[in-house]
Amino acid sequence: MAAAVFVVPGSIDTRTGGSIYDRRMAEGLRRCGWSIAVVELEGGFPQPTAAAVAGAAAALASLAAGTLVVIDGLALSALPAVIEREAARLRIVALIHLPLAADVGFDADTRARLAVAEQRALAAAALVVVTGQATVGLLQQYALPRDRVVVVEPGTDPAPLARGSGGPAVHLLCVATLNAVKGHDVLLSALATVPNRAWRLTCAGSLTRDRASADRVRALVRRLALEDRVTLIGELDAEALAACYDEADAFVLATRRETYGMAVAEALARGLPIVSTVTGAIPGLVGHDAGLLAPPDDAGALAAVLSRVIGDAALRARLAAGARQVRECLQGWELAAARMGGALQGLDAHD
Repeated sequence: MAAAVFVVPGSIDTRTGGSIYDRRMAEGLRRCGWSIAVVELEGGFPQPTAAAVAGAAAALASLAAGTLVVIDGLALSALPAVIEREAARLRIVALIHLPLAADVGFDADTRARLAVAEQRALAAAALVVVTGQATVGLLQQYALPRDRVVVVEPGTDPAPLARGSGGPAVHLLCVATLNAVKGHDVLLSALATVPNRAWRLTCAGSLTRDRASADRVRALVRRLALEDRVTLIGELDAEALAACYDEADAFVLATRRETYGMAVAEALARGLPIVSTVTGAIPGLVGHDAGLLAPPDDAGALAAVLSRVIGDAALRARLAAGARQVRECLQGWELAAARMGGALQGLDAHD
């Protein structure tokens, strides 16, 4: 029986895109006949405490020689010395959602420091799995051999079509942790300038994972006098989130950077029109018929497409029809896990 150990930062049940990907891959591989163990690290990755580094080192040292170890990039890229040491006896696979050096949530000095550590860790890995084609380009700065980098995109669960709000105001839904990357500030600034005021926005996503960003978003809502139309509902369980999707008329995400765009794919699975940004796999997912896109970090351009979607019911209907066509082509998690298994078995064959 094929076997692997997944090493993840924090709980694998955390409701972030990276953790959801890790968990669904582990579950999918088990259904494919793999024996999968999970090691959860603690200590504030990707900027861990000394105790967390020691704990991670001990966890890897406890694994038998030859073990296939898939390490989430938030942990791996922060542990260069540990990875370099253990690579001599373990088969280490780096699982990169977004390179730390490309995370706009960090300042330039921090990104530069993380890039040095990340390059060392990735150079020691036997294989690098990335979750979107865009990440391949982001890793070019590390000069990794191309045959050691494999793309395994996420899956998307089938979902019922959203029924919509049925109200006079267009209900916009944003699903994303409130942090610097997801662009809630750009979204709010754009909405504040839309002439048509017949809209309301629900933002579903953690308000505690990045408290500073959440506080800035709350302050911006107040400054723009949008309290009566913007709801920051926080992190939701699956049932409550499904209800939000069902009541939405359109999905919005002003993200500054993505490698794939799992929330966009989930919205498409419900047949929702998309308003988002040109980053990661989002343009390919949305295509020409399922949504309107603006450049990242451009509130003016985003306001223009939001104005069109909010003010034109016929346009929303056409985009919804396009989304319903896209939903039939979305990759499921079963196929995604099979592709992950193939990548890992390919490493075995190479060895």
